[in-house]
Parts: sequence; C-alpha cells; structure tokens
Amino acid sequence: MLHLLPALVLTYPQIDPVLIEIGPVAIRWYAVAYIAGILLGWWYAVRLVKTSRFWTSWGGAAPMTPGQIDDFILWVTLGIILGGRIGYILFYGFVYQPEIYADPMQWLKIWEGGMSFHGGLIGVILAVILFSIIKGLDMVRVGDIVASVVPIGLFTGRIANFINGELWGKPSDVPWAMVFPTGGPLPRHPSQLYEAALEGIVLFLILRILATRFRAFDRPGLIISAFLFFYGLFRIIGEIFRDSDQLIGDGTISMGQALSAAMFLGAAFFGWWAATHKARPVPGAA
Repeated sequence: MLHLLPALVLTYPQIDPVLIEIGPVAIRWYAVAYIAGILLGWWYAVRLVKTSRFWTSWGGAAPMTPGQIDDFILWVTLGIILGGRIGYILFYGFVYQPEIYADPMQWLKIWEGGMSFHGGLIGVILAVILFSIIKGLDMVRVGDIVASVVPIGLFTGRIANFINGELWGKPSDVPWAMVFPTGGPLPRHPSQLYEAALEGIVLFLILRILATRFRAFDRPGLIISAFLFFYGLFRIIGEIFRDSDQLIGDGTISMGQALSAAMFLGAAFFGWWAATHKARPVPGAA
C-alpha cells in the first residue's frame, strides 16, 4: 500500500505533444526529438573522425570520411525508422495496439509513438553491414563510430517519451513522483527521465571516456561491446521502475529486459573481438 502525500508529488508539465500546427500539418515533439538526435549524432560522428588523436595508431586513417558519414545518414535514418517501427509491431503491438494488425495504415503513424529501440538497433546494424560492404569499409570500426553516437538519440527519444506522457513508471511515493495524464490517478516514477539519464547521459560519458582515456578506438569492437553491455544493463535497471511494458513468461521479466539481456551475448562477442584485434596502420594512410 502506497501512502501518497500530494504535497510531495511533482506536477507533470502539461506540454502539448504538437509543437507547431499549421492547417492539416502538425509537427510533434516526438518527430523533432528523433530529428534532433539524428542531426546531433551526425555532427558528433563527423567530429570523431576529424579528431586525429583517435586514429594515430591507424596511421591517421579514421574508419570513415566526413563525406561517407554524410552519405550514411540516410541509411541509418531508414534503419532507425523502419527497424524501430517493425520491431514495435512485432514485439509490442499485439499488446498495446492490437488494432494495428487490422489497419496497415496505422503502421505509418510513427509520429504518434510506438517505436522499439531493439528493432531500431537491428535496423541500424543492417544499415552498417550493407553500407560497409558497398563502400568497402571495416564494418566493426564503422560500428564503433555508430555506437559512440547512439546515446545522443536515446536521450532525445526518452525526452520525447516523457513529453508524450508514455512509458511512465510504477506507482510510487517518492518526492519526485508525477501523475501522468494517461497513467491514472496515482503518482508514478518518471521512468522516462531515469532512462534518459542512464541510457543517454551516463552511457555517452562511459563511451567518451573509453575513447579519450583508454584509446578504445585502437581495439575494434570495444566501443560496440561497451555499448551493448551498458545499454543492456541500464535498460534492465530502468525497466524495474516502468509499468507500461509487456511482461512475458511468469510475469517477472519484461519484453524489454529479455531483449536487453540478449545484448550481453553481443557484448561478449565484440569484447572477444576487441581482445584479439588491435589497431594497425592502414595502407596508404598519411
């Protein structure tokens, strides 16, 4: 039994999910968050490949050129959108939006929410693989760059979840609990903000420190491994506070936790890869 004290409950900021509406055209915060995450990630990726100290052990050769990153943005955007939406339909849609299977037009309404990180991750992985093969790039090193920037998009995406009033947490009497418009009368954990902090800010700092202090780019796959491990860990922790995810099995684990636990296998593989591969000067590099 929760003994909720209204005086200790924070007021949920009533932010209109629609940022701008001009006639039939509505620009939503959700879409803006995704666009902002992609653009900031683009900027950061270009900055990484232009920072020469990261690539001295490779003879100065970064895994991609700024021009190739420009080309890759379209690929990764499609991977995020298509993978995220398809993943949501497959992993969560039959619980939260069963009507989505009867009306294919609902599949396109990503501006209303309904995106799966794990589906988007699969989409981005496929984009990295295909782009690297076509351009003749080292896909593991390209993956390290991509993994480095993903926390930026995770942060903006979780803020969008908060603005949309979705993915709220379990009922709680902590002083920062909030009553969400779609979450009933009880104050709840603002779990979107917990995840924004862990999956966005903390994860970004971990990967940045690995790159700057421990020369992680000298070991292809190390950044990928760290990303998969810490994201999986932080998501499992975050799901403890969430009350809007699908439970599986005997109800003690959520779909998000199960999918995140599977990421530890990928983390182990790329950890092994990083331990057995190291930087080597690229032929023809300056």
